[in-house]
Amino acid sequence: MTDTLRPVATPVAQAPDQGPQKLKRSIGVVGGTLLTLSCVTPASTLFVVVPDLFGTLGTATAVTIAIGSLLCIAVAFCYSELGTLIPSAGGEYAMVSTLAGRLAGWLVFVLSLLVVMIVPPVIAMGTADYLAPIVHLDPSMTGAGVMLLATLAGLLDLRANAWITGIFLVLEVIAAALVAVLGFSHGHRGMGSLVSMEVAGADGHADTVTAMLVVSGLAIALFITQGFSTAVYLSEELENPRRSVARTVLATLAISSVIILVPVVAITLGASDLSELTGGDIGSMVTAWSNTAVGTFVSLCVALAIINAGIVMVIQNSRVLFASARDKAWPEPVNAVFSKLGRFGSPWVATLAVGVPGALLCFVDLDTLYGVTGVSVTGMYLLVAVAALLSRRGAHRHTAAWRMPLWPAVPVLLIVVLAYILTQQDTSYLLWTGGITAVATLYWALYLRPRKETRWLVSLPEDEQG
Repeated sequence: MTDTLRPVATPVAQAPDQGPQKLKRSIGVVGGTLLTLSCVTPASTLFVVVPDLFGTLGTATAVTIAIGSLLCIAVAFCYSELGTLIPSAGGEYAMVSTLAGRLAGWLVFVLSLLVVMIVPPVIAMGTADYLAPIVHLDPSMTGAGVMLLATLAGLLDLRANAWITGIFLVLEVIAAALVAVLGFSHGHRGMGSLVSMEVAGADGHADTVTAMLVVSGLAIALFITQGFSTAVYLSEELENPRRSVARTVLATLAISSVIILVPVVAITLGASDLSELTGGDIGSMVTAWSNTAVGTFVSLCVALAIINAGIVMVIQNSRVLFASARDKAWPEPVNAVFSKLGRFGSPWVATLAVGVPGALLCFVDLDTLYGVTGVSVTGMYLLVAVAALLSRRGAHRHTAAWRMPLWPAVPVLLIVVLAYILTQQDTSYLLWTGGITAVATLYWALYLRPRKETRWLVSLPEDEQG
């Protein structure tokens, strides 16, 4: 049983006789899919994150991403059911709070906040590398500039942002497709190399990639397609959310998996040797397969994709912070500020609150935060799967919602697999994430729980109650 309220009796910064502030429903499945795909950022993921996997997993990279994509189908089923059952801008924390209790929801909120605050600056700092064919820039300064630009775009109307991100998305899909075509047309090895499980060692000779190394890499593989969950953050702004959320989640996962996995297979086959593949310099491979002009074009498309990713991630993050303020997660003055809506219907203070710190994080060493992000995503999915296991008890059994096939087998299997993946992660990453969640638990115990009648009151939009 939870202490969820529907709706909040006295909403933040509003008169008692009014309902909680609601975001405007202005986009359909197509607009939502464009925004969500942009948050997955297929091209920037392919060019920024995947090279690290090539360095660790070599020819096993494609298999690892494929396994991660299959696991994400089960995750997407959970998000689709819970996102239509609990259509809130709070996303994971609203779903988990309603179904698994307020403490579990609070911990999911903290994990999701870790992910959405860390990922944008990490991706943004890669912009300088892909602008290098034209101009040499400082990665930190460039990343901070991208974050500030994304923040300004996030203040605009969501419909306008759907068009902006849609245009950028087309460019990054073209870049990914070009890499795939070039890789397949310059294949140096057969399809059997995809399961050869080899990586170039320090001495240049082939080393075997163990199964445990693949399992460890699954945390990053899950992160690679993680953006499909953005659909549930947009559920208050999607038209007909009971239908649109599930369609947007599943369509985004399918499209993004193809956009990422096909070029990864092509790169694996097209790399001239194992050392080149392990080096992960995709830009150099593209230039070698074609010419400098094509390599420059692809690099510019990737740079635009990163800017696109920043815009969508700032939009997502601001909705999470807006929803947490509306649900009274903070002291009253903070709630009042973060719940303000601007001229275009966007939560402008919350947008600034996530965008400006993101720019500052570009000046911090973020190597360890990659690992923290992988652990956070895995832990967040684990708690969402627990909530999905509880989604058909009591009154929720009869609420109108999209229902996943093979329940409860899907969430049970997901819980077991994700728990095992966590046990295979680097201890330091687990300690960092565990320390942050421990501090969050203290905040819950000392501030939120003693004020359970007035704080952390997760609400649903009045017009969407079952």
